[in-house]
Amino acid sequence: MVAKEVFAFGLVAFGFLGMGPVTIAVDSYGPVTDNAQSVYELSLIEQVPGIESELKSKFGIDANFESAKHLLEENDGAGNTFKATAKPVLIGTAVVGATTMIFSIIMQLTNSLTENIDKLSLLNAPFVLGLVTGGSIIYWFTGASTQAVTTGAYRAVEYIKANIKLDGVTKASVEDSKKVVEICTQYAQKGMFNIFMAVFFVTLGFAFVDPYFFVGYLFSIAIFGLYQAIFMANAGGAWDNAKKIVEVELKMKGTPLHDATVVGDTVGDPFKDTSSVALNPVIKFTTLFGLLAVALAVKISDPDGPNGANGANIALACAIGFLAIATFFLWNSFYGMRIRKTEA
Repeated sequence: MVAKEVFAFGLVAFGFLGMGPVTIAVDSYGPVTDNAQSVYELSLIEQVPGIESELKSKFGIDANFESAKHLLEENDGAGNTFKATAKPVLIGTAVVGATTMIFSIIMQLTNSLTENIDKLSLLNAPFVLGLVTGGSIIYWFTGASTQAVTTGAYRAVEYIKANIKLDGVTKASVEDSKKVVEICTQYAQKGMFNIFMAVFFVTLGFAFVDPYFFVGYLFSIAIFGLYQAIFMANAGGAWDNAKKIVEVELKMKGTPLHDATVVGDTVGDPFKDTSSVALNPVIKFTTLFGLLAVALAVKISDPDGPNGANGANIALACAIGFLAIATFFLWNSFYGMRIRKTEA
C-alpha cells in the first residue's frame, strides 16, 4: 500500500457515515419541536368558543393553554440545541470525505507520491495562495447566503405592510399568505442560483489555473468550512435560545429586552439554518467536481497531450473565461441581492 494513512483516513470517513441514523434523528428533533409550536399558534385553538369544556367532555382533558405554550417554547429551545450539535457532525462527514478525495487528487498529480512533492510545500507560492483563496470563498459564501435570506425576508415584510390588513380579523387570507410564500420562494431560488453558479465556475476556473494551487484551495475549503460551520451553528443556536430564555424563563415577552433578542434571532436563523448547513454540500460538491475538473485541466495543459505546446495557453484561456463568468455571479450574489433605497 502506497499511503496507509490515506486509507485510514477513508475508514474515518466511513465511520462518520455510520453515525448517519443517529445524526439524522437528533437533527430532526429540532424542526419537529419548532413546527409543533407553530402548529399550535396557527391553530388558534384558544379562540374557539367553549373549547375547554369540549375537550373535557370528549377526551377528558383539562386544557391549560398557558402551560402548553410554555412547554412548547421550552421544548423548542431544546430542539435548537439539538440542531446546533448535530450540524457540525454532518459537516465533519463532508470534510473527512472531501479530504480523502483530495488525497486521491494528490496521488494522481504526484504519480503515487514519487514526483512533484515539493509543489505541495508552503514554500510553493501557488499552493499557499490556494490556501488563502479557499478561506475567502468560505466567507463569501456564508455572507452571500445570509444576504439572500435578509433580502427575501425584507421583501416579504414590505408586502405584508403594504397589502395585508389585520384590523378586525384574526388571520390573513389564503391568497395573501400564498403571495408571501411566493416572495420567499423566489428570493430563495434567486440566491441559490447565483451562489451555485459562482461556486461551479470558481471551481472550474481555479482547477485550470494551477493543479497545486487547486489542491491548496480544496484543503482550505475543507478546513475553513469545518470551523465556520461549527461556529455558525453554535452561534445561531445561542441567538435563538437567548430569545427562548427571555420568553420562557424570564417571562419578559413584549419588553425591550425581548425585542433585542428577536433582532438577534434574525441573525441566528440564517446562521444555523442556512449558511452553516449549506457548507456541507458546498464542500462535497467542490471536492467531487474539482476531482474531475483538475484531471481535465491537467490533460488539456499536458505538453505531451493532444494539444501539444498550446495546451498551457488553452488551459489559461479556460481559467480566465470561467473566472470571468464566476465574477459576474459573485457580484450578483451580493450587489444584485441588495435592498436599494428606490425599492424600499
